[in-house]
Amino acid sequence: MTTDGPDELHKQGVAALRSGDLERARALLGRALSLATAPAVLARIESSLAYLEADDSNLNVALDKNDRALEFGVEGSTRGVLLAQRALLLRRAGRAAEALETFGAAISSLHGLPLDLAKAYLNRGTVHLDRHDTVKAAQDFEAAAALYRSSGEPIAAAQADHNRAYALFLSGDLVGALALMESSYEVQASAGPLIKAVCDADRAEVLMAAGLTRQGGEMLRQAAEAYGSKGQRQRQGEAELVLASHLVATDPGEAERVARSALGWFEEARAPGLALRARAVAYEAAVTAGQDPSEDGEALASPLEDQGLNWPALRVRLQARLARIRSAENAGLPARPASRRVIGPVPPEAPIDIRLLERELRAELAVAAGRAVAGLREIRAGLDEFHRWQSSFGSLDLQTNVAGHGRTLARRGLDLAIDSGDADVLFEWSERARMLASRVQSVRPPSDPALAEMLAELRGGVATEREAQLRQEIRERAWQVKGSGQVADPISLSDLQERLDGSALVAYVVAAERVVALVVTADAVKRVDLGDSGSLRGMLGGLLPDLDVAATHLPGPLGEAVRGDLVDRMARLSNMLVAPLIDYIGDSPVVLTPSAVLAPVPWTLLTGFVGRPVTVAQSATTWLARRATPVRLDSAGFVAGPRVMRAPDEVAVSAASWPGARCLTGDEASAEAVASLAQEVDVLHIAAHGRHSAENPLFSGVELTDGAWHGYDIDLLAAVPDVVLLSACEVGRSNVRWGEELIGLVGAWLHAGTRAVIASPAVVADEVAHKVFSDLHAGLAKGLVPAEALAGAVPAADADSAPAPFVCFS
Repeated sequence: MTTDGPDELHKQGVAALRSGDLERARALLGRALSLATAPAVLARIESSLAYLEADDSNLNVALDKNDRALEFGVEGSTRGVLLAQRALLLRRAGRAAEALETFGAAISSLHGLPLDLAKAYLNRGTVHLDRHDTVKAAQDFEAAAALYRSSGEPIAAAQADHNRAYALFLSGDLVGALALMESSYEVQASAGPLIKAVCDADRAEVLMAAGLTRQGGEMLRQAAEAYGSKGQRQRQGEAELVLASHLVATDPGEAERVARSALGWFEEARAPGLALRARAVAYEAAVTAGQDPSEDGEALASPLEDQGLNWPALRVRLQARLARIRSAENAGLPARPASRRVIGPVPPEAPIDIRLLERELRAELAVAAGRAVAGLREIRAGLDEFHRWQSSFGSLDLQTNVAGHGRTLARRGLDLAIDSGDADVLFEWSERARMLASRVQSVRPPSDPALAEMLAELRGGVATEREAQLRQEIRERAWQVKGSGQVADPISLSDLQERLDGSALVAYVVAAERVVALVVTADAVKRVDLGDSGSLRGMLGGLLPDLDVAATHLPGPLGEAVRGDLVDRMARLSNMLVAPLIDYIGDSPVVLTPSAVLAPVPWTLLTGFVGRPVTVAQSATTWLARRATPVRLDSAGFVAGPRVMRAPDEVAVSAASWPGARCLTGDEASAEAVASLAQEVDVLHIAAHGRHSAENPLFSGVELTDGAWHGYDIDLLAAVPDVVLLSACEVGRSNVRWGEELIGLVGAWLHAGTRAVIASPAVVADEVAHKVFSDLHAGLAKGLVPAEALAGAVPAADADSAPAPFVCFS
């Protein structure tokens, strides 16, 4: 039988409490309490029992126990410990103002106890985080980390660093937050599953803010389950609350369901402050989903403010006023006078989502008052603010992921522009909507040997678990590239007309209900209504699979039937998207800036575009920037990847058009050799098996002798070719992010500085690629620009042969 005294039993009980073993903690602390006689020891045991009650979802009982501990009449540092414990319980109850006051009293009494003082700083910092006071929070966390390190407590110091990372996240520094979280993760995770769950939940929240809603959401669900398995219902609710708040924009229905689940846990734990926050998130979700909220947002905001939760309160007030405007619009009534008052100004340190929400409200108030031009001005200002924040990120992956924050404003601006009937306005907003990421000036990242080693390890083939870990490490390391801080303004319609140089530009805008094209030539601008978007989406459904099947070697009648259906689909797309424009574009080369929903379209196969130079551009602004100087066409390099039967012959025939061309075939086609070649030639041709990665498009790649060469490898190149030709299946495909942003291997080359990429969004038969690229190189070697050379190489689709759906991207 153990002879441990009350002090040792208390220590063991606290250890069990920290590891989540609540039953063992209760037994040990109960025995310690029965043996203790000294007031200071009794007070500390009662305090720990209070925390146990809090972890067992009974905050009122916990606060009562803490009060009893304080009644022992302890003074000095012992009283400081009890006050710090009480402050933490008040924070968990959502009583932030009382918690801060109590932490202040505790800290002033703890200077003789460095570990207890560190803990008080750490916990007070979390209250500052709740109130979104990131500066004060970071100061407290830094003080806590210093005290823990000087006391030889590396795990606790890592926890303080992790919390400081979370403060960076709330201040908008996603990259800095992830880097600091990563540096402290392994130390904390070794402390037990509950600590790991806390780290994973916070890291998941940063990932969701970075646009990775699926991955971050799964991590938060796992964290909630981990808490629930330990019976820690309040913490389970806190994880669900974070998940719900980040789902509001993308899946408001699920957000409301999860928020109400969290509300149930908070009510069970008797945590009214957290329950109030859950009700606020459920309200925001209902408003975002266009539903009539079940309660008054203004009534929710006031008690949030009383708790010092100013940002959540402001978010709810903004949503409440938006809800009133939309309710009035749906009823065909003018906005009520109260809705016309704007909260403001929102301070610049407010989270980016609140700043954009305020702009949305100002815009909707203006539109409701019949001042659409003023509404567009507010939306424009909001997007400019978003881009200034976005420009701090240098990674293409991160830039396109966070584009979701600007999606609502961009869509609303485009809708207003279509309704305006003004060509200049429509052109401006077609550019703004498709430039949610590409307005940020790209930067070439510095040399990164560590990233190169990770990619080489991934290429070499690793176990499934290690592969997933490597992919995440590569992604997050690439995120650490600092942005340029520079944002390009969209070109004006008049400037575009002056610089078209004989080309015609067609801006395709696919809105919720209709499809519009804006045709721009040097001397005319014409808006053409092309029909309803539902019909277009019906034609696009299954297009890529049809192209893939048409490229296979199907026997006679079956092959003719499949290809005949594809030809018919191409004709219907041509009739909708091209035929109405022919009179306006004449026989000019065309530059297309299509909405992202049109990404699968093989434009060079559409009647009216066959045999015509066609360039598909991210935007008119980026297209003009890329053609500021002539394309370099002085040297060419060729790569034949493994297991493509006709690849060596394809590159040999194509290279014959280029004196001095360099070819890598067989074992020579390694990642290192291809990277070296890519940095030395003007035109790079890769004939290899390719694969588009939908999970992370920058892991799309081509197969070389030593493994896959990904989009991330392109960022490691010190220089890139002006023209890249990808004779590889699928690598012309792109993922659509947040409505208008496309990302994939093509986007990676263009982001790195390549002027033109020729690729296919679908599978291409080997013999078709062989013929197209042979003719294409003959044109390039004669000095034709890529779109012109491709126009002379791609035949019209017919039922007798496999299609050649190559597109020139710029």
